Amino acid sequence: MIGLVAATAAGSAAARRLADAWPDRTRRYDEAPVRTSVERAFAECDRLVCFLATGAAVRLLAPLLRDKAADPGVVCVDEAGRFAVALLGGHGGGANELAAEVADVLGDGCAPVVTTATDAVDVPGLDSLGWPVEGAVAAVTRAVLDGAPVALRADATWPLPALPPHVGVRGVATDVRLYVTDRRLPLAAREAVLRPPSLVVGVGASRGVETAEVLGVVGDALAQAGLSPRSVATLATVDAKADEPGLCAAAERLGVPLRTFPAAVLAAVDVPTPSAAPLAAVGTPSVAEAAALTAAGEGGELLVRKRKSAARPAMATCAVARRRPRGRLALVGLGPGARDLLTPRARAELRRASVVVGLDQYVGQIRDLLRPGTRVRESGLGAEEERARTAVAEARAGYAVALVGSGDAGVYAMAAPALAEAGADIDVVGVPGVTAALAAAALLGAPLGHDHVALSLSDLHTPWEVIERRVRAAAESDLVVTFYNPRSRARRRQLPEALALLAEHRAPGTPVGVVRNASRPDEQVTLTTLAELDPETVDMMTVVTVGNAATREIAGRMVTPRGYRWQT
Repeated sequence: MIGLVAATAAGSAAARRLADAWPDRTRRYDEAPVRTSVERAFAECDRLVCFLATGAAVRLLAPLLRDKAADPGVVCVDEAGRFAVALLGGHGGGANELAAEVADVLGDGCAPVVTTATDAVDVPGLDSLGWPVEGAVAAVTRAVLDGAPVALRADATWPLPALPPHVGVRGVATDVRLYVTDRRLPLAAREAVLRPPSLVVGVGASRGVETAEVLGVVGDALAQAGLSPRSVATLATVDAKADEPGLCAAAERLGVPLRTFPAAVLAAVDVPTPSAAPLAAVGTPSVAEAAALTAAGEGGELLVRKRKSAARPAMATCAVARRRPRGRLALVGLGPGARDLLTPRARAELRRASVVVGLDQYVGQIRDLLRPGTRVRESGLGAEEERARTAVAEARAGYAVALVGSGDAGVYAMAAPALAEAGADIDVVGVPGVTAALAAAALLGAPLGHDHVALSLSDLHTPWEVIERRVRAAAESDLVVTFYNPRSRARRRQLPEALALLAEHRAPGTPVGVVRNASRPDEQVTLTTLAELDPETVDMMTVVTVGNAATREIAGRMVTPRGYRWQT
C-alpha cells in the first residue's frame, strides 16, 4: 500500500490525483498534525508519497528509520508539483520506481529525481535485481561505479541485465569479487554474492505437522549441503497437502510459493528413494523427491535426497533440487521510428537485456538506450532467419535477450521466425509496438474505423498467386486495405496489379492514403484517390491504405465511418 501524506491544499489536490489514478494502491493520511500522518503511514505502508518540503520530510522521518532493508521507500513532492524526489529507499524500498510513476501521473510538469549512484550512471544496482544480495555490497558497488575491475564468478548463466565491461573481465588481478551462486561461501572484505532463485525444496508431511518441524528439516538439509536458504524459490508437495497449515505457514515464512502437483504426476517421476508409505497415504511412492524434481522442471538436478526431520516421530521429509536457469527472449517492437512512440515496456525490456539482436538500422535507433556492457548482435537486410536463430541461441545459453524490430514484432517482423525456432526451454515475452499501419492511419485521420486488413505485397517469401488471391478477397469483401512492402526497385508491378484488382470493385474516387516514413522527421503524407495514385511515388518506406465503399475525405482527412447509428 502507498501512503499519501499532504499538509497543504496544493499537496492535498495532488494526493487526490494519485488516489484517483491508483484507487486500490493508495491510502490517504490527513490527520493533524502532519507528524501523526507520517508516523502512521510509515508504520502501515510499503511506500509513502509525502507532499512536503524535503527538509520537513527528513526531520519527520529521521526518528522513524530502523533498517535499510525494512524501511518503506519515500517519495517527496514539492508544493508546485515540479519534482518527485526519491528520498528514501531508492532500490530496496522501491522509491526510484515510484518517483517515476508519480511524475507520470502528475503530468509533464513533474520530473522524477533519482540520486542513487548506480541509477545516475545507468548501471543496475546489486540490490535492484530482485535477488537477495549479501556481503560487501557497498564495496563491490563502489568498484563497479569507479570502473575498477570486478571478478564475476557465476555457477551458471542467468538472465541478468547487462553489467559494465569491467565486471567479469578476465586476466586482471583484483580482490573485488561478485559471486552468483546458491552455495554458501566464506566472503572476504570486498566480496559480495547474489543469490539466484535456483533451489526447489520438495516436502512430504503428515497431517498436523508443525511449521517449526518443516522449517527445521528444510534448514538442516540446506545447511548440510552447503546451500543458501535465500536461493530457495519454491516449496513443492503433493496436491493432497495443498491446505496443510504447517506447510502453508512454512512457505510464507520462507517467502516463497507453495506449489502442488497431482499424485499421478509425482508417481511418474523416477526417484532414488521411493517408499511404500506415501504410496499408501497419498497415491505416489515419492513426495519430497518427486515434487522437488517436478517443480525444478526439465534439466533439474536432485542435490539432496529425501531426509526425515529430527522430530520423533518424524512428520516431515524434504529433498532439494536445483533448477536449470532459463534464458529470456523478449520480442520487442520499436514502433514506427519516433522515440516518443517507443512504449515504456519496450524501454524496460531494452534496459533489462544483456544481449540485443536486430537489423543494424533498428539497433541504431535505440543504441543510446542500452546499458553499458550490453552485447549487440546486428546484421543487415535479408538476414531475418539468421537473427532469429541468433536470438534464440543466446537465450538458450541463459542470457536475457531482446530481439528488436520496427513496428510490432508480430506484424511482418521478427516474432514469427523467432517463435518458429524457440522451444519450451526458454521464456518468451512479447512486447507490443505501434505498427506502421497504425502510425500511418493516425496521420491520415481514421481510415481504419471499420473492418480492415493488412497485406504485404512482397513475394520474396509468399508466391504472388497467393497474394493476388488475398487481394481479390479483400476487394470483394469491401475491406479497407493497408499494403505493406508495396513497391521496391526490384518489385515494380505488384502494386499496380493489386490496385487494379481493387479497382474492379471500388469507385475511382475511393480515398487512398500514402504515408512515407510515418513519425520520422522526413515523413510525407498524401491523400489521393484510387484513380489518381501514382505507384512511382511509392517505395519500401511507404504504407498505402485504400478505403472501402464507405470511406470519405472529410476536411482533408481520410475517414471510414464505424457504421453505427448512435441512439440517445
